[in-house]
Amino acid sequence: MELSPRQYQIIEIVKANEPINGDTIAQLLGLSRSTLRSDFAILTMTGILDARPKIGYFYSGLDFQPLFLDKLNHMTVAEIMIPAIIIKQDTSVQMAISHLFLHDAGSLYVVDDNEELVGLVSRKDLLRTVLNKSDVSVPIAVMMTRWPNIHVTYPNRPVLEAGQMLRDFEIDSLPVLKSDQSKQVVGKLSKTSLAYLLVDLGVVE
Repeated sequence: MELSPRQYQIIEIVKANEPINGDTIAQLLGLSRSTLRSDFAILTMTGILDARPKIGYFYSGLDFQPLFLDKLNHMTVAEIMIPAIIIKQDTSVQMAISHLFLHDAGSLYVVDDNEELVGLVSRKDLLRTVLNKSDVSVPIAVMMTRWPNIHVTYPNRPVLEAGQMLRDFEIDSLPVLKSDQSKQVVGKLSKTSLAYLLVDLGVVE
């Protein structure tokens, strides 16, 4: 598989202007940054470009392996997502902490009585609660990050796009919803899942 003409354009722009941010690249191409998200994901996850937060993109000088790129480019979130740990919004903070450590999870997804996503709570959130000696008997709904302030993905979305979201928003995982018409949580995509994927693809069979 070859890179697309647009991806080659992006490489040349970065070579000539590094460091350069995604918004500027999009302006030079006459496109929106969201349109280029998958292109940026392919170029960074294959090592052709290097991205540094608040600085921009650099050309790494590395070539890519066509087979490796081909596999990545065709994989969807459904292929590597893992089960999500789900709790109800009336679950106490204390019980949420127990769930977190019992399942060795980095985040818990909070749903309502209709099993729809209404919030998210992370290991950091719960640790902060304990350190501040807050009341752990209160419902988790009191401290969770609420919908719609949650970044999500869907089973049919490209893995590379989801990986780009994890990096851009500096988060550890994404809840996977059934579809863009549903808030039912069907899984979770984490940085760890992506790391295992890259290692597996890099193994010569």
